[in-house]
Amino acid sequence: MPGIIIHENPWFTVLDRDGYFTIEYSSPQVIVLPVVDENWIVTVRVKRPVLHDSPYEIPAGGVLEGETLNQAASRELKEETGIEINDLSRFIKMPDLFNSPNRDPQPLDVFRVSLTLEEYERRLPHDLEIATVSLFSFDELVEMIVTGDLYVSASIAVIARYLLSLKKEKGRMHG
Repeated sequence: MPGIIIHENPWFTVLDRDGYFTIEYSSPQVIVLPVVDENWIVTVRVKRPVLHDSPYEIPAGGVLEGETLNQAASRELKEETGIEINDLSRFIKMPDLFNSPNRDPQPLDVFRVSLTLEEYERRLPHDLEIATVSLFSFDELVEMIVTGDLYVSASIAVIARYLLSLKKEKGRMHG
């Protein structure tokens, strides 16, 4: 349904769609799940001035003009963690997510990339939006989600979906 533009800037548009207000990004959005040696996940603490906090998240951002989704995933990983992966075939597409379908009708394009501990340790400097880059075990991340230390919904959804898929695979193999 078409809408009336309420606000527009280079990053997003706020529309009134017949009484339903939406925030629509100017480009597709990607989110990357960096899994290290099938034991840990790389997280970033992103400076979020509106929240007066730097919450734990996984790398994410918008696709630049002329980029493919895989290229954007690779760029966001490098910008936010300093980890450079040039082989785009390593970025495995996962099922999309909708962050807030009542307000944001665009999917998040989700990618997983398998890394080695050496690739993590060789990381270069990250961009200034990032406070820290950290590596957490699967069990630590579950605890962080349960206690609220990791509270950004998109990151929780991607991590939880991945961990649940591992549990399901393990159950099939051992059940």
